[in-house]
Amino acid sequence: MYTFLTTSPWADYELLDAGNFEKLERFGKHILARPEPQAIWDPHLAQSEWQRANATFTREKGSQERGQWKIKPGTPEQWIIGYERPDGLKLRFRLGLSSFKHVGLFPEQDPNWQFIYNQTRQRKAAQPRVLNLFAYTGAATLAARAAGADVTHLDSVKQVNFWARDNMEASNLDGVRWLVEDAMKYVRREVKRGSKYQGLILDPPAYGRGPNGEKWQLEDELNEMLKLCKELLDPQDHFFLINLYSLGFSALILDNLVAEIFPGMQQKREIGEIYLHDAGARKLPLGTFCRFAT
Repeated sequence: MYTFLTTSPWADYELLDAGNFEKLERFGKHILARPEPQAIWDPHLAQSEWQRANATFTREKGSQERGQWKIKPGTPEQWIIGYERPDGLKLRFRLGLSSFKHVGLFPEQDPNWQFIYNQTRQRKAAQPRVLNLFAYTGAATLAARAAGADVTHLDSVKQVNFWARDNMEASNLDGVRWLVEDAMKYVRREVKRGSKYQGLILDPPAYGRGPNGEKWQLEDELNEMLKLCKELLDPQDHFFLINLYSLGFSALILDNLVAEIFPGMQQKREIGEIYLHDAGARKLPLGTFCRFAT
């Protein structure tokens, strides 16, 4: 089923506007303006509203990601926001102004955090095993842990794992297993060991490097990765979620891969796009996803 997912109303987050290749967001009390290559239309709000931003990111010449923040006096470089849902999921996240325009959180993933939390609680296993690959600062990890899972969090960047640990502690959780590893190498070893998981979460980048320089190129590696993931899933009791942010990587490509590798999930899987809506009711696309559960 082709689906569009978007964020539910959230007290500490709001996409205020998007346009002219920028987006204006509120995280808690602080408003940020930063580049957004998909926002090709005109902004909805007046320029005076954009000038309210507490911090504005400007890219370095010739770079799509790296740049600098211009921060107004009194604006912290790090702060905490809350996240709470009616189903009982309650987390806290430390945000920070990085040199790559990111702040440590992708709010559009809200519907998937809820999926992870609720699907973890529905597993038959007393303590479901969940593996989060390319796990970044751990929002998905914490959603699974808050639901009682035995979670392994894997990312190739040590500093990102430290950040995720801060989020865990801020959320009054513990017990996550932290790994600084190359995702493909780890999954291959887990298959050889005969490991099984009741939940698998993947959030792979278009391009990346493992801790020892291992190369990850999405279009070259994804087919094998998904085949290995199939081997790791508990055949009777599992959920699966993958997000892709690569521009131009169609949901149809993902649909073809999943249909071939997980043929039994044809009637159960959701596949489509994730977006955020701004105050002008425009829909800002922010990636594709596929998810299913037994």
